[in-house]
Amino acid sequence: MNPFISKVIINTVLNNKNQYKSIKNPNYSEQDLKKGLNELIITVKRIAKDALFIVAGVFAAGFGLRGFLLPNDFIDGGAMGISLLLYELTKIPLSYLVILINIPFILLGIRVINKTFAVKTILSIIGLAIVIAFVPFPQITSDKLLISIFGGFFLGTGIGLAIRGGSVIDGTEVLAIFVSRKLGTSIGDIIMFINIIIFAFAAYLLSIETAMYAMLTYLSASKTVDFIVEGFEEYMGITIVSDYSDDIRIMLRDELKRGYTIYKQKKGSGKTGEKTIESEIVYTVITRLEMGKLYSEIEKIDADAFIITQSVKNIKGGLVKKRPLDEH
Repeated sequence: MNPFISKVIINTVLNNKNQYKSIKNPNYSEQDLKKGLNELIITVKRIAKDALFIVAGVFAAGFGLRGFLLPNDFIDGGAMGISLLLYELTKIPLSYLVILINIPFILLGIRVINKTFAVKTILSIIGLAIVIAFVPFPQITSDKLLISIFGGFFLGTGIGLAIRGGSVIDGTEVLAIFVSRKLGTSIGDIIMFINIIIFAFAAYLLSIETAMYAMLTYLSASKTVDFIVEGFEEYMGITIVSDYSDDIRIMLRDELKRGYTIYKQKKGSGKTGEKTIESEIVYTVITRLEMGKLYSEIEKIDADAFIITQSVKNIKGGLVKKRPLDEH
């Protein structure tokens, strides 16, 4: 291996591993270097991917603000909504307010999440402030409904992409995580409570109409964030209890081209009461778009099959792919 590359791997990857920290001058094998190279490549790819998400998010949010919300005196929810509200009242440049309002949330992020997240968030917010201050996005429309919908859409896209990159450009989510851990309430409920306060102040200080449009902007932004973070294609975990588990397993493999996991069932209770049985339970993960076909195929095999459906937030590996359904 090239001596320079070996030195980079040793200094950036291998020397940081716990098993080598206690050794003064460890002698790394070729296998250690190859493994370290693989880890370094994965790390570089992740950093590049995160940076791409954050940069795209900053520009998308900047476009939503400069192209839609700012020229038309609209506001949003969260920390960005507070910044926009203060901008409307004081005319202090929004680029300054975005940084100032988010400072407490950044400091809280160090405690609640980690320092890496806080550093990424600092860079994201500074980047957004620079984009707002210096990038001359054109005003797209003056129609209030279009401003609410598309301003929220682009702002939500920016927030969602920043989250995918491991940072935030709206710090209220950090506050919501902190409060939820203390009070045991859901993050969504806390964010909603914060936004109700913001919209109430907007109605009192600006106008009820402005507050109503702010709610519409927030709804557009929040739904867009959900799509960006969780994806358009929702995954479902399906548990199937049937006497025809072999036929169902073959159907999943040959018809839907999906993987599956088999669980052994020893005892259960059903229509015939509790009994000791030896049977198999089939578990698979599919997209929501494929549920109709799966149910149809199961019904052909066993109309009395017991099926449990659960939403799956995220998956990695396996045979679940984002691909169009096969034509049948």
